[in-house]
Amino acid sequence: MSFRANLQYLRAQRNLTQERLAMLLGVSRQAISKWESEKAYPEMDKLLMICDLFGCTLDDLVLGDVSRPAASASAAGSSNVDSSAEAASPLAASSKTAGIIAPIAELAQDITGYDEHRRRFALLIAGGVAAIVAGVGIGNLFDSSNSILGATPLNDFLTFLCICVGVIAGLAMLIPGGLSRTDFKRRHPYVEDFYTGEDRSRELRLLVIGIVGGLAAILIGIAVTVYADDMLGVSDGWPNAIFLLLCAPGVFGFVYCGMRYSLLNINAYNKAAEDDRKEHAGEQDVYVKLTGAVCGIIMLIATVIGLCLLFLNPAALRGDWSAVGSSAADGAMFWLPWPIGGVLCGVAALAIQLVKDYRERK
Repeated sequence: MSFRANLQYLRAQRNLTQERLAMLLGVSRQAISKWESEKAYPEMDKLLMICDLFGCTLDDLVLGDVSRPAASASAAGSSNVDSSAEAASPLAASSKTAGIIAPIAELAQDITGYDEHRRRFALLIAGGVAAIVAGVGIGNLFDSSNSILGATPLNDFLTFLCICVGVIAGLAMLIPGGLSRTDFKRRHPYVEDFYTGEDRSRELRLLVIGIVGGLAAILIGIAVTVYADDMLGVSDGWPNAIFLLLCAPGVFGFVYCGMRYSLLNINAYNKAAEDDRKEHAGEQDVYVKLTGAVCGIIMLIATVIGLCLLFLNPAALRGDWSAVGSSAADGAMFWLPWPIGGVLCGVAALAIQLVKDYRERK
C-alpha cells in the first residue's frame, strides 16, 4: 500500500475527519487533502507524529501495509516472536486497538489549549488598553492648571512620567498578547469547534455584564466631571483624572468581554488562518486580489488629490504658509479626499463581492 492508502485507512479506522487529523498534527485541512491526493508529501516530523498518533511504524506507514503490520514486518525480514503472537491473538490485537483509540475518543474536547489561549489573549489586550488609559488618568492629577501638589515645577514631569508608565505597562501586555496570538495560529492552523451552547450562553451573559458595567463606570465619570465643572468650577485636574480612571475599567470590560465572546467563533478563526495560508502561498482568490488592487488605486488617487489641495492652493503658491488652511480655497479641506476614498473603497468591495456571488451561483 502507498502512503496515501495507508493514511486513508488509518483515518477510516479511527473515524477521523481530515479536519480533526489536521488539528492533531498542527496543519491545515488542505495539507491533509494534498497528502491523500499525492499532490504533496509530509515532512519527517509530521510522519513521526502520524506514527505516534496511530501506533504504527514509519516503515509500515510509508512502504508497508498498516492494515497488516505483522505481515509487512515478516516480508521485510524483521518480524519477531512477540509481533507474531500479537498478530495471532485477536484479544491482544483488540487490546492494542483499544489503547490507540482511547486517547482519540476525546477529540471533541479542547486538545489544542484554545480556550486557555482565548482567555489569556483577551486579558492581555484588555489589560494593556486599560493600563494606557489609567496612566493618562493618573497623569491628569498633576495637571499644571489644577495639580494636587499645587504650583510646582514637578507637575509636567510627573504628568509625563505617569503617561510613560501607563504606556510601558500597556505595551508590556499588548505586545506579548499579539505575539502569542500569532504563534498559536502558526502552531494550530485548524481548531475544531468544541464549544457547546451552554458555553456560548455563559459568555453572552458575561458580555452583557461587561457592557453594562463599563457603561455605568463611564457615565459615573461623566457625572463627576459635570458636577465638578458646574458646582465647583473645576474643569481640569482631578475631575478628568477620576473620569479616565473610571473609563479604564469600563474599557477593560468592553474589550475583555467582547473579545472573549467574539473568539468563540472558531469558524472565523479557521477561515482567517486559511486566508493567511493562501496569502503566504500566493493562492489568494482573484476577487480578493482585485479588491485590494482597486482599493489601493482609490486611496493613492485620494492621497494625490489631498496633497495637491494642501501644497498647490493659492496661499501655498504665494508662499504664505500661515494662511494655508484658513479657508476652503486655501486648502482647509485637504483632508476630505481620504474619507471619500474610504467610502469608495467600501462601495468597490461590495460591488466586487456581488459580482463574485453572482458568478458562483451561475
